[in-house]
Amino acid sequence: MAAQPELVVQHDADDLAADVAARTLATLTHAQHARGRAALVITGGSIMEAVWRELASSSANGAVDWSRVDVFWGDERYVPSDSPDRNDRPAKAILFDHAPFSAARLFPMPASDGPYGADLDAAAAAYADELVSARRPDDPEEGPSFDVVLLGVGPDGHCASLFPEHPGVYDNSSTVIAVRNSPKPPPDRISLSFDGLNMAREIWVVASGEGKAEAVALALGGAGRTQIPSAGALGTKRTLWLVDLAAASKLPGHRYNPPIA
Repeated sequence: MAAQPELVVQHDADDLAADVAARTLATLTHAQHARGRAALVITGGSIMEAVWRELASSSANGAVDWSRVDVFWGDERYVPSDSPDRNDRPAKAILFDHAPFSAARLFPMPASDGPYGADLDAAAAAYADELVSARRPDDPEEGPSFDVVLLGVGPDGHCASLFPEHPGVYDNSSTVIAVRNSPKPPPDRISLSFDGLNMAREIWVVASGEGKAEAVALALGGAGRTQIPSAGALGTKRTLWLVDLAAASKLPGHRYNPPIA
């Protein structure tokens, strides 16, 4: 059963990134104690890169046994592996190319210069197969019940590469789907579907800045997932919206009433 969204508001982007990083370390540590290995899904974006930098500088990052962390991507641009457009490049540069994070087991999504070439459907299917292979003993048949998915949200309300009214929001064929003609370049992408995302125990949607405020208000105001895809990302145990004051600025008073300075 999906968990209804909870809301946590931090003062600014720096406080938000620090909070998400601290929560991530605590959640991964707990998952390792409970299930042996922790399963983390990450996505791209400027606020996520700020989270990675907080993780890299945290004095508590050694509390996690990174050799027992599986890292998956929520979506990827289907471009060559050395392209600056790849979502996995910043995460590797900031975290996973360096100790202790380099001990983690990474599951990057295929690139267009990889074994599947121009066959986007085959690349998506291969990643779905990887999810099945990466299951832990108590995970469902489709793949890991991710301990936490860290999702950004676009100004249009998209998450991963699931865009408003785009074919991907209607595609329930697999946990991983091919996305063509993306409203944002580059046009070809691979993404976890709603079915893939919603295997997660916890989903955290992280949003910073006034440019995200309308999407946050719509998603938390009851919009449907075809119109505002981030509204359809729901963890089985917990769904958490972690935002800063600017991103919360259009929420109605019954949803969030900011303190008077």
